[in-house]
Amino acid sequence: MAAEEDSGEFYLRYYVGHKGKFGHEFLEFEFRPDGKLRYANNSNYKNDTMIRKEVFLTPAVLKECRRIIAESEIMKEDDNNWPEPDRVGRQELEIVMGNEHISFTTSKIGSLVDVQSSKDPEGLILIAILCGAGFEVLCILSYLTPLQDQAYLKNE
Repeated sequence: MAAEEDSGEFYLRYYVGHKGKFGHEFLEFEFRPDGKLRYANNSNYKNDTMIRKEVFLTPAVLKECRRIIAESEIMKEDDNNWPEPDRVGRQELEIVMGNEHISFTTSKIGSLVDVQSSKDPEGLILIAILCGAGFEVLCILSYLTPLQDQAYLKNE
């Protein structure tokens, strides 16, 4: 990995959500520069409450996240040919790594068919893979580390 990718600021935020019958429902996770990993999941289905979790990651875990981002070459992508967010929902991916800052927005990806039928399937599949990998990290950490529950926050 290049020295620039291994040093400097690192931030990643992924959001997927929609506004519908049950209000604003979403899943979001964020890797912050100080090592804090934040997770939020809001669903009002059957009067569910918002789930918020956070944990601090070790430098080794952050380094691995940076390596995955660098090797994926997602920072070279362009979302101009990706489907626009629609009534079904939206996905957002924001990454700051070193001196580079990218922000992508697209519609929710429901299946591989959505990716394959897009104008840029190679670029769009990176979102699905990276965000899936990020969610897997969250699942693994939830088993390894007790995550601190945060107070329920009402919808604004």
